[in-house]
Amino acid sequence: MNSFIKYISEKRKRFKFERKIRLTPTQIIAGSFFLAILTGTLLLWLPISSAPGESTDFLTALFTSTTSVCVTGLVVVDTYIHWSLFGKIVILILIQLGGLGIITVTYMLLLMLRRKFTLGDRNLLQDAFNLDTRVGLLSFLVSVFKGTFAIEAIGAALYSIVFIPEFGVAKGIWISVFNSVSAFCNAGIDILGADSLARYNSNPLVMTVTMVLIILGGLGYVVWFDIYTSVRSGIKSRYTPVKIVRRFREHTRLVLYITMTLIVLGAAMIFIFEYGNPGTIGNMTTGDKLLNSLFQSVTFRTAGFSTIPQQNLRDVSCIAGYLLMFIGGSPIGTAGGVKTVTVFIVVMNAYSFICGRDETVILKRKISEALIRKAAAIVAVSVMAVFTMTVFLLATNDVTVTDGAYEVISALATVGLTRGLTPVLNNAGRVIIIIAMYLGRIGPISMALFFAKTKIQKNGVSFAEGRFYVG
Repeated sequence: MNSFIKYISEKRKRFKFERKIRLTPTQIIAGSFFLAILTGTLLLWLPISSAPGESTDFLTALFTSTTSVCVTGLVVVDTYIHWSLFGKIVILILIQLGGLGIITVTYMLLLMLRRKFTLGDRNLLQDAFNLDTRVGLLSFLVSVFKGTFAIEAIGAALYSIVFIPEFGVAKGIWISVFNSVSAFCNAGIDILGADSLARYNSNPLVMTVTMVLIILGGLGYVVWFDIYTSVRSGIKSRYTPVKIVRRFREHTRLVLYITMTLIVLGAAMIFIFEYGNPGTIGNMTTGDKLLNSLFQSVTFRTAGFSTIPQQNLRDVSCIAGYLLMFIGGSPIGTAGGVKTVTVFIVVMNAYSFICGRDETVILKRKISEALIRKAAAIVAVSVMAVFTMTVFLLATNDVTVTDGAYEVISALATVGLTRGLTPVLNNAGRVIIIIAMYLGRIGPISMALFFAKTKIQKNGVSFAEGRFYVG
């Protein structure tokens, strides 16, 4: 009898221990990115990853692995010259893993191996995509991979029209593939040279392909498939283009409206602010000024490629860049930032309050209170992260507020643009940016998952309403 009681007691202790160490989906996702960063760091730290005559310390390997997995683009060494072919392949794989998501890639491999998915697997995959339903989840996963590789292949083929004649067949194809994956994943890392795409700032093909890849990656997978399905069914039913667009889901229409507005407004601001600046677009033709202004507006939204020196931007352009980088791309895509729809919901909620409306309505659809609270929480925590990281960077490095804030927002929004600050940061500054990049890739996702809980935790005690004053 005593032995039976002892056995039951041990089982209860073991059960309690297992319950304590059970990881939430948020922890698993964050942990998967951390393990990928650590693995990439060890691989890049190997002597075989460095080019002949180059050596890589642990912090440089860690920084490069983090910027690759978090698809940021900030680098402390020139990618094209510091890393060997093996190192560049590792970086490319890390970019692809980071863009698609470690959990997403893992489950795609398991699906290819014909493994059965449990309910827990589906829940984790749903959280990784930040979707609100498990219906059609596996087909969605397959579509994401097919769509991603198809777009990257088309992008590489278009790049090769320019790069093969310039670099030869083998190197031209390699550069084309690398740039296409990096652009679609919004990573901003290239192997062309120290000045990114500056040498192609008057090449419409390279710039247009890059912009299209960036925008497609930033729109989000849900938007892709909704557009594809609506257009295909609309053509079969012989609908007019206007009717096809009206059949898009409200999320798709909102994302397209916001994206186009931000791109156009951003391009207009850069064109006006930098028109006479000889350090950026001042000496270009009008056509090239328009093209580079458009490119800068697109790359501000988490891409990281540059065709003009960022350190030569006027302060007013940097302020515009702060806003565009902070907003970032759209949900369920490869872009970073707090996301377009998130910011728009916060703005519309404020507008509704000012107008005295009791509901927030967008495209004739009411926004739930839970979604408004979620959006407000994401924006608030992100603002606090920007402020805190900027203070830390300014305290540990002799930099201006403009350059420091630019660097931190770029890292937290996983943009990858810098005003020449990244390579000259001290070790403390590099660690701060590493943490910022990781939080930028994990933070918004983790916050979205945390605030998206369907079960509301009610207070155990009902409190009387307090009298507080705001404004």
